[in-house]
Amino acid sequence: MKEDITQKDVLILGGGPGGLSTALHLAKFYPHLTHRILILEKEHYPRPKLCAGGLVADAEVILQRLGLDAGEVPHVDASAAHLDFAGKGLAVSIPNAHTIRVVRRDEFDHWLAQKTRENGIEIREGITVKKVTPEKDGVTVETDQGIFSAQVVVGADGSNGITRRCILPNAPVHTARVLEVLTPIRPFPKSVGFEEGREGIAFFDFFPVPDGIAGYVWDFPTQVKGEPMRCWGIYDTNILAGHQRPQLKSPLAEEMMRHGFNLDDYQIKGHPIRWFSPKNQMCVPRVLLVGDAVGADAIFGEGISIALGYGAVAAREIGESFQRGEFSFSGYRSRIVRSALGQTLIVRWLIAKILYHLRWRWFQKFFWRYFKPVILAAAWVFVLNWGKRL
Repeated sequence: MKEDITQKDVLILGGGPGGLSTALHLAKFYPHLTHRILILEKEHYPRPKLCAGGLVADAEVILQRLGLDAGEVPHVDASAAHLDFAGKGLAVSIPNAHTIRVVRRDEFDHWLAQKTRENGIEIREGITVKKVTPEKDGVTVETDQGIFSAQVVVGADGSNGITRRCILPNAPVHTARVLEVLTPIRPFPKSVGFEEGREGIAFFDFFPVPDGIAGYVWDFPTQVKGEPMRCWGIYDTNILAGHQRPQLKSPLAEEMMRHGFNLDDYQIKGHPIRWFSPKNQMCVPRVLLVGDAVGADAIFGEGISIALGYGAVAAREIGESFQRGEFSFSGYRSRIVRSALGQTLIVRWLIAKILYHLRWRWFQKFFWRYFKPVILAAAWVFVLNWGKRL
């Protein structure tokens, strides 16, 4: 007996920000495709997702253009961000606005999925994809709940998703390592006082770079089910993987201890982040990738706004492909690179390559503490505000 095959024109694998953004932008730009889209999500909302959850202004700009207000999601706003070396550096803030809005990914993704469904887009949860096979006339997707067929497949299933592994099995990997910890606002029992005034500020400290960890330690406010918390973590691009380095958790433990927290008292979680490189492959005929499957920001590992941006660009590529009746996606890479999203990703990749290779302690100290005008000007022009130009 022949197995039933579910057929859709656009099949999106992964119900995170990248996949949901692609669907929402398709519905906005090409409303006739709305009911021809199906999203497959392997978990059930609200599903756990390890992510620090920082929404920068560009993410909110993209959401606002979709008619969505991220303020509906439980959040904590950071009034400023400190970019430091060994506890001293420069402060970044936006006049009359928050600098970073911190959400929990289980709550944010659940909210965005609800908005997607309200736009008439179908999402099926609890379906695990086993294999993705592009063919001349379509794409076959094998899952634990049957076979699906589509004209186009969008791989939005993350850094190590099955889509990329099926279509680009030999592609090079540029993957960062991340550890993350949640703590109460103040250490308990209280050994060292947590400085007053830190609660509403996000801190990024680059002191591990001279020791061979090409990244930073972070500390910023968050909330879990309404309870105020702090999110701590460490990000390492692995650009300096060939050098002698301490264990990844050592600098994080050092920074937490400086503020009275013992890392051993808390649960540590880790995950990889694929970061963007201009060399990253992004598609094959009939299948394109978005979000972390292509690559996040190399400097900070920031991924939510980037994923939302990929969705906007991918939607244009898909919509125009349906108009032409041609699905090679031969222009997708160029479209990404030429977009405001691609431009900021390339600039951030270049900065990461340069900044993290200059390991001298004196340079890192001088750069973060005394280059404030140059850093802010470069960030404003080349790194931030890309969402408005997308």
